Amino acid sequence: MDRIVIIGLGLIGGSLGMALKAAGIKNTELVGVDLERDAVGAAKKKGAVDVTVRLASEAVRGAQLIIVATPILAMPEVFKEIAPHLPEGCIVTDTGSTKQQVLRWAEELLPSNVSFIGGHPMAGKEVPGIGGASASLFQRATYCITPSASASRVAVEVVVGLATTVGATPYFVAADEHDMLVAGISHLPLLMSSALVTMITQNPSWDELSKLASSGFHDVSRLASSDINLSRGITLTNQAGMLHWLDSYLEVLRDYRRALAENAEALLEKLSSARDARDQWLLHLSEPQRDRLFQDLPTAGEQMMEMFMGGRLAQLLRQQEDTLKEIESKHPRR
Repeated sequence: MDRIVIIGLGLIGGSLGMALKAAGIKNTELVGVDLERDAVGAAKKKGAVDVTVRLASEAVRGAQLIIVATPILAMPEVFKEIAPHLPEGCIVTDTGSTKQQVLRWAEELLPSNVSFIGGHPMAGKEVPGIGGASASLFQRATYCITPSASASRVAVEVVVGLATTVGATPYFVAADEHDMLVAGISHLPLLMSSALVTMITQNPSWDELSKLASSGFHDVSRLASSDINLSRGITLTNQAGMLHWLDSYLEVLRDYRRALAENAEALLEKLSSARDARDQWLLHLSEPQRDRLFQDLPTAGEQMMEMFMGGRLAQLLRQQEDTLKEIESKHPRR
């Protein structure tokens, strides 16, 4: 392709640009668009794009692939802006965390002579913005692909190629199924994390509690630091799915509460069952999933420290191996 445009140079858009560059794509101009001057400057400094253009309507002229990596609620305005300027036969894709509403906007606002392919890389960080962008963000990640009804086969193949080029695994899924699944595995944990932080930090004893907070609280509360624009888009475009899973979670919490109050042995059985279920999940992870979850690769600074302090990566790999061996000893394969 001669010209790929990335609209939105935050964590995902910036990382896509960096990953494409790292993959060594040739004879392709990467054009970046963002309203934030700081994001534009940082994207150029990180080498995420070749050039930047102030207006999306100008950037898309002559482009074969346009990636809309803005917050979800900004997408309708982006679609309206670029629609009159899209070349016939070009491909438009997005990176939004929900798919049904985005596909409806695309059908309503984009011209019929372009192909829209919904996309959602299952990767990210709680730290928003281009500052956290990384060429390795999508390595071994699942990349959800939801083609519109009118999308061409070539367009689908291009987005599959995009996913594999940045190191991800393409996963085809219908929009309604996608939204229900991610509501449980991704969006509910956001609510759980935020609710825990709200409860604990608003307690009169927070000053004392904070002194005792350690890795457990840090790990469970991590998603509460998510980009608020991302959270707003998720909650407003996937209410039904989130409510479904939240209601189920509240039922389970009430069940746990009853066991805690009335039957300690029943609670221990629930805790044991949950532990075994998680162990089984870890045991049956695919190798790419296992690598992604267990390998916390050291930074460049940490690699320097290895020269003096020993191999952190080797230690992490040993911890991974020990964890899996422990699980396998409790649940031998049949």
